[in-house]
Amino acid sequence: MSIKLPKTIKFVITDFDGIITDNCVYVDSRGEMSRKLNFRDVMAFSLLKKNGYKIGIISGEKNSAIDILAKKFQIEEVHQDIRIKIDVIKSIVEKYGLSEDEFLYIGDDVNDYDSLIYTKYKITVPDAVQKIKSIEGIQTTTARSGEGAFREIVDTLIST
Repeated sequence: MSIKLPKTIKFVITDFDGIITDNCVYVDSRGEMSRKLNFRDVMAFSLLKKNGYKIGIISGEKNSAIDILAKKFQIEEVHQDIRIKIDVIKSIVEKYGLSEDEFLYIGDDVNDYDSLIYTKYKITVPDAVQKIKSIEGIQTTTARSGEGAFREIVDTLIST
């Protein structure tokens, strides 16, 4: 199934782990954690900016990869270590005066549930938890998390 989105979208809000990453944490011998990013997904941030979209990342974790992307692409809204994401989404919608047709949310796990229910244009990945995949009206990418799913959504948006 291919993603369908309207031309009215102005703001892309996404979870990070399980969407931009493959949902894995890699721990080295020193106990340092890292995550793997797919360059297609990284390029998607650049494409969004070049095409005039605003971007928000809302993550349940603190992650240096988010800091790097936020700085590189001047991401408008970056919220890390967030447990209740719906409050952040509502504040973004209010701050930018967005209608329900002007933003989308991408999430994959139970901490994204309320945000996805609230959002008219909701997208997840094939490897999301069942509770998310069963939300009425949710669209699912063909690509898996960390394997170009974010890019798939962005390519759909910029070709709309």
